[in-house]
Amino acid sequence: MASRFLCRRNSTAVIALLSLVAACEDSAQIVIPPEGGGGSGTSDGGGGGSTTEGGGGSGFVTGGSDQGGQPGTGGAGGVDTTGCGDGLIQIGDGEVCDDGNSDPGDGCSSDCTSVEQDFSCPTPGQACVSTVECGDGVISGQETCDDGDTTAGDGCSDACAVELGWQCTQPNVPCIAAMCGDGILAGAEECEDDDAIPTSGDGCSDTCQREFGFACGLPGVACHPTDCNDGLKEGDEPCDDGNDDIGDGCNPFCEVEPSCSAGPCVSACGDGLILPSDMEDCDDGNTTDGDGCSSICEIELGFDCNEIVGQLPTVLEVPVAFRDVIARPTNGSTRHPDFEIFGGTFETPGLVSALLGADGKPVYTGTCSAPGVTVACPYNQQMTTQANFDQWYRDVAGVNVKYVTKLSLNETTPGTYFFPDSSFFPVDGLGWVAANQETNFNGHNFGFTSEVRTWFQFEGGESLSFSGDDDVWVFINGRLALDLGGLHPQVSDSFTLDPATATSLNLVAGNVYEIALFHAERHTDASNFNLTLNGFVSAKSTCETDCGDGIVAGDETCDDMVNDGSYGSCMPDCTPGPYCGDGDLQAPNEECDDGVNLTTYSFTGAPGCAPGCQLSPYCGDAAIQSLFGEACDDGVNDGGYNGCSSNCTLGPRCGDGDEDTADGEECDDGNTVNGDGCSSTCQEEVAG
Repeated sequence: MASRFLCRRNSTAVIALLSLVAACEDSAQIVIPPEGGGGSGTSDGGGGGSTTEGGGGSGFVTGGSDQGGQPGTGGAGGVDTTGCGDGLIQIGDGEVCDDGNSDPGDGCSSDCTSVEQDFSCPTPGQACVSTVECGDGVISGQETCDDGDTTAGDGCSDACAVELGWQCTQPNVPCIAAMCGDGILAGAEECEDDDAIPTSGDGCSDTCQREFGFACGLPGVACHPTDCNDGLKEGDEPCDDGNDDIGDGCNPFCEVEPSCSAGPCVSACGDGLILPSDMEDCDDGNTTDGDGCSSICEIELGFDCNEIVGQLPTVLEVPVAFRDVIARPTNGSTRHPDFEIFGGTFETPGLVSALLGADGKPVYTGTCSAPGVTVACPYNQQMTTQANFDQWYRDVAGVNVKYVTKLSLNETTPGTYFFPDSSFFPVDGLGWVAANQETNFNGHNFGFTSEVRTWFQFEGGESLSFSGDDDVWVFINGRLALDLGGLHPQVSDSFTLDPATATSLNLVAGNVYEIALFHAERHTDASNFNLTLNGFVSAKSTCETDCGDGIVAGDETCDDMVNDGSYGSCMPDCTPGPYCGDGDLQAPNEECDDGVNLTTYSFTGAPGCAPGCQLSPYCGDAAIQSLFGEACDDGVNDGGYNGCSSNCTLGPRCGDGDEDTADGEECDDGNTVNGDGCSSTCQEEVAG
């Protein structure tokens, strides 16, 4: 209250000083020291008071050639401006902090005698700082979790709050799913369907793991069976390109095919194939991070990945595409120009080029496309035009009808498979006959083509044999290896992949190559198809965590390298041992354990159970929890002047800006600093 601060000039001293000046000779020098300090009290000047006694005194010195002056009277000293809020720590007054104000809730208490919980006040005169740091692996302040990072979506948010559907039982440890069946996808859960009680057999198991053959979408939505060729790669499908083509990387059965367009076959990351030409560390059949084999097919930290080499089957299932064309028209339909018209006794080579086209199909040469017997065409015309030939192995609406299935080849010797069929009619009852646009002959549907693609690992010396009627072309590594083209009865041929043949086909031992076989049944009255193939095996990675390596990975929830099952450690199977959050009070490590332990502050006047299984702070624990609204806490909280109320708010006090005369205050200017007219004890100050 500055209006009541009495300021009195030391008029007596001033008058005396002026009288002395007038009496002195011209040679005399007078020095007026500043107020507050005063002289030493010797003959050279007046004796001054201490700085705590107040200022205002003046001393003087006389000099000259004659006699000096008498000692002056010292000053009264400077004004005392100390107190809580002055930015200086007054140890004698019990201060342990001073942030430049006397406000509670900012880290330094209103009387500067205590640092509030979860604060540090390292520099007097500067604001205190919070010691709560989300992501440091320590739960403090208002945090309900701290998993050691500030990444949201892993159970502990970027503000260190437990996310819905998660349970964060220990600091600096990954959070886990709270429960299967709560409709929230969390932790190691793969699905959360619409079951009120988790039940197996509907795509999502009773442990919230996706079941084979199903795809599971958003939480709360029922899982559904996968549908191959719908264009959506779901569930366990290695691929799904939405078509029924073979040789395009994903066959009609949603099985991955190697890519062989540039020579030795390679596979893509995530297709579950590891071929000799691949540059993959691993391939577990997906591109999901966190399962041991990363999205770029590198082994992830904390995992061991092993290649599981497949075994050749006893029956080789080979995808095949049949295309039915109209060879015997009916009901106004039109016969395909290349079918049921030409003839021959043996094969006519040269009807297709030596290399497959860019689309992986045979390339028409034009040989024997006009009537006339020549050396190249001993059996007269065999084809008509390129446009008509391009319809044999390509889908053309209104011209052919495709039917995709698998050929089953039985193993004859290890790695060698044989398919014999002397009565080969795979499209009987299908295609144009089923549409009443074509008639059978002897009960069979003639007039179709076959396209077979498979793969084998070349080691050298393999013998392959084929026979059929009519046209049969076999390409290895995109190069023509067998040419049985033209109209003819059953004709057989075979070859051995000796060094000369391997060189011509550009084969390198150890690599995997594609065999593409193209066949056409173009004339009645018989249909034969035989082939002998070699298989190949591929490897697929199986990745498992290395429990005991000290790295939490995969489905591990902890791994401390010891895994002895002691409190706060891990079990031998890398699951938690006894821990805070299991609902069992385990002294001396725990003060409480209610199974949740999320009471960071109790408003009941008694402690709850906080993260870490420690009793929570509360009003009455004699520690100021300013983060939770406490302005004071003396452990008694019985109110009264300069006391703390029962709800941990400050009662009437010096420095609150209200003059409490009944409690002896003469003034209250809103602070507890001396020297501003109202003292640190709310008494009027007088400048003397």
